[in-house]
Amino acid sequence: MLKRSHSLAILVVALMLGTMSVAAIGEAIPNATIVNDEGGPVRIVGSVTYTNPFFTLGTSEPLVILEDQTGFVRRDRQYVFPIESQVLGKITSDFLVSPFTYSLDLPQTPAAPLHDFTRDGQDDVGVMVYAVAYWSNTWGDPYLERRDQGGGGWSGAYASMLVSPNASNLGEYIGGKLLIYAPVPGQAFPVGYGQDRMLFTEDDPLVTVPQGYTVVDINQEPFIFDRSRQPNIPLLEPPSAQLDDYSNLSFTEAFDALIELFRTEYAFTEYKGIDWDALKAQFRPRFEQAQANNDFNAYALALRDFTWAIPDGHVSSGTTNVLIDQFRSDTAGGIGLAIRKLDDGRTIASFVLNGSPVQQAGVQPRAEILAINDTPIDAWVAQAVAWSAPFSTPHYAELQRLRYATRFAVGSQVRLTFRNPGGQAQTVTMNAVAERDSFAFSSFFRGVDPNRLPVEFRVRPDGYMVITIASFSDDDRLSILVWERALRLAKDQELAGIVIDMRNNGGGSGFLARQMAAYFFQEELQLGNSGFYDKEQGQFVFKESNISQFYLPPEDLRWEGKVAVLVGPNCLSACEFFSYAMTLQNRAAIVGMYPTGGLGGSVKAFAMPGGLRGQFTVGRAVDMQGNIHIEGKGVAPTVRVPVTEETLFAIFNGGDPILDAAIQHLSSLP
Repeated sequence: MLKRSHSLAILVVALMLGTMSVAAIGEAIPNATIVNDEGGPVRIVGSVTYTNPFFTLGTSEPLVILEDQTGFVRRDRQYVFPIESQVLGKITSDFLVSPFTYSLDLPQTPAAPLHDFTRDGQDDVGVMVYAVAYWSNTWGDPYLERRDQGGGGWSGAYASMLVSPNASNLGEYIGGKLLIYAPVPGQAFPVGYGQDRMLFTEDDPLVTVPQGYTVVDINQEPFIFDRSRQPNIPLLEPPSAQLDDYSNLSFTEAFDALIELFRTEYAFTEYKGIDWDALKAQFRPRFEQAQANNDFNAYALALRDFTWAIPDGHVSSGTTNVLIDQFRSDTAGGIGLAIRKLDDGRTIASFVLNGSPVQQAGVQPRAEILAINDTPIDAWVAQAVAWSAPFSTPHYAELQRLRYATRFAVGSQVRLTFRNPGGQAQTVTMNAVAERDSFAFSSFFRGVDPNRLPVEFRVRPDGYMVITIASFSDDDRLSILVWERALRLAKDQELAGIVIDMRNNGGGSGFLARQMAAYFFQEELQLGNSGFYDKEQGQFVFKESNISQFYLPPEDLRWEGKVAVLVGPNCLSACEFFSYAMTLQNRAAIVGMYPTGGLGGSVKAFAMPGGLRGQFTVGRAVDMQGNIHIEGKGVAPTVRVPVTEETLFAIFNGGDPILDAAIQHLSSLP
């Protein structure tokens, strides 16, 4: 009895001094072994290395913060770390150059929920758990709100913690460093993962930690508890986000690696009926020949042609001087003619250049083009090589081939069969000349200011506002500032309606696009999901965490009035996700001549020899019913403007029948 009482007294004193804790009756928790004991961190420094070329896309306010890990401790993916828990760091080098560095001064008394890991039924004080994480601020003040956090949870990339990408243990910590804070000494914290290999669960072995800040390195077991005054904590780029880099391989080795990457991770293999073995057999000899001859130009052209063989507008191979030179050569010659196809099946002269060979041959604007070089026009267009390839949809492919069908080698002979309005069919022969005016005229970007802001707006005299969204990849914060200003003005002036012009928006951040659409809704709708290849399961997996949804803005910024969205084939990728979201609950009229371009997935980059960098689709986007809803289809107009001589030439003469149709439609609504 004496020995037992003596032991109990020692245990009580130890608890009071903070050198021990109790996990259960009679079970003492040992102290953590401390390294570099300098009293605990007061400042954290580190670096962020990124290889992903999309890392800086749209970012104007990059942040490094202390991120409250309560969401992970509770496994609550909707946990929004509160503003009072956020500690903002400073980026101390050029953010646009990898790696960049940061420093973060720690507050004397941080503010985050405390977690008692003893799980003994007693109310211990507990510890705060933080990671250091990179974020980008888009909405509101510099602190991150729910929308900035993507709905909440915990970081999965570019944080001091490395998390699992596998479906079986998705988001679980598998490495990295945590920062913990104990308000009083003797608080318990895990020293290992336990048998279940998961952190913050019942079987975690525990130790007690000193008062104040401690860095916990969980890359090895037992965990290392570091009390350095200024620890260095790098933020980690997860393997799933890293650039697939084959640049140090030979041409043939790089191609072999690339096609295996596509074979496993490309999102639409079955949907598009792609035979990777056949493509490898078709293109590998060209890479072998280029390798044998050390012919970089032949290699670059082989890579281009390989990506062109995949009918997906998101797929590309990068560019190089040889490709630029060949493009210029292939498109340098013309006869002064641009053509477009009408709904009635006719292909007409949409542009005739003054003084050009076609004008001298008597071809008039609106003439029906019947054949080129004795090949019927539809067949001639179908075999045209469009340098803007590849394409996800037939309608976009045809529109682009129409542009390239009237490009010829300078000096080559061209036979043109045509019928002028009210005339008879005739065939003329001419020589192609060096002219690019007809090619420029047929561009969908004709007249578009390359220096425009990502979001611009104007109020028409009839009381309708026109907002042009030029990009979702420019400056996210600037986009939101202008966007919200436009919507405030529309509400304040009680305008008749809003027309959103998306006709020349090449995409960017799908998350930004969806959240901008949320300003027109009153419910946090779920919008769809994206499946990605899971290496552990060897197949594409749709995870609940990938479901996209609206996060509603403040009520005073939501527009409940009439709205129309103008689309066309140059509305691509994120632009299409915005447009699709606006079809939900029949919220907006989708107005245009053609559907959008049909690029319905998220992309990943790769690097090849010679500085070539391309991308391909890795995310298979589907609607909430699991159907592929954009890729290969696009978002179709609900108010379609016919493609006729009248509508085309109205556009060519400076009019806008698509906008006119949208205003007319909105005006007809109650």
